[in-house]
Amino acid sequence: MPFYNSEEERKHGLQQLQQRQKHLIEFCYTVAQKYLFEGKHEDAVPAALHSLRFRMNVHGLSSVELVPAYLLLAEASLGLGRIVQAEEYLCQAQWTVLKSTECSYATHSLLHRNLGLLYMAKENYEEARYHLANDIYFASCAFGTEDIRTSGGYFHLANIFYGLKKLDRADTLYTKVSEIWNKYLNNHYQVLSQARIQQIDLLGKRFETDTGLDEAQEAEAIRILTSIWNIRESTSDTAPQKTIFVLKTLVMLYHLMMNSSKQTFTKHLLCTRAWSSSQPVGYNRGDREAQGTVGAQRRDSNPTWDGHKNMP
Repeated sequence: MPFYNSEEERKHGLQQLQQRQKHLIEFCYTVAQKYLFEGKHEDAVPAALHSLRFRMNVHGLSSVELVPAYLLLAEASLGLGRIVQAEEYLCQAQWTVLKSTECSYATHSLLHRNLGLLYMAKENYEEARYHLANDIYFASCAFGTEDIRTSGGYFHLANIFYGLKKLDRADTLYTKVSEIWNKYLNNHYQVLSQARIQQIDLLGKRFETDTGLDEAQEAEAIRILTSIWNIRESTSDTAPQKTIFVLKTLVMLYHLMMNSSKQTFTKHLLCTRAWSSSQPVGYNRGDREAQGTVGAQRRDSNPTWDGHKNMP
């Protein structure tokens, strides 16, 4: 323990310690989320546990601030097939929320989303739909019905309908999710473009592209849009324009994520042309190149990726 010469120094030291712990809470939470969206459930556990421990140190053992960490651990357990353990974490999260008088809509949304995932894993789809509907309601109260943070609820609900062969309902929800992400990315790109026109750094270089998302949100966007693209590809004979729409949304995402260096650009351009030249006659050239860019990105992130497989 550090030695303080005065009470003022002691308070200042404690404040600095708490600030560092709060930073670590958010850092560990984001890392765990990113691993979960990437399907790396085992890797997410240590980060989620660290987030929980730091939350306990800062907020106490019964604070509602512990709930997000419990939910991360529950989702990781589900991904590892440990349903009983996931239920234990979710029970702890539910009990903490019930005791709290200051639980936010966002926390309620996350709780119901994870309960929906639990019941999906248990193949109790009626109960899963109930919780995902509540997830969408609370997320809409917190962020709005057209927000990217609400889109996850629509996506999981669509997956249920798709699994139950209720394809019209699933299609409607997949379309809504695609439109939400397309609108967000397009608006962000327009804002970024205007900023580049108006602002140039001291070295005369334009600012690099970015998504406005943290790493976990980027991983979520890739997972959701890639899953929808795979589903659209399997049904592209009936609605090719929907496949093209989600593909272009993916291209926009990857473009905003891409390092703007000449070397990286050249690499992806070559991959795009190689992909395009392998496609059958009848595709629109712009759409072929868009598909090539996404294919190159997916192969870079996963060398074993096969673009013709179904949902990951």
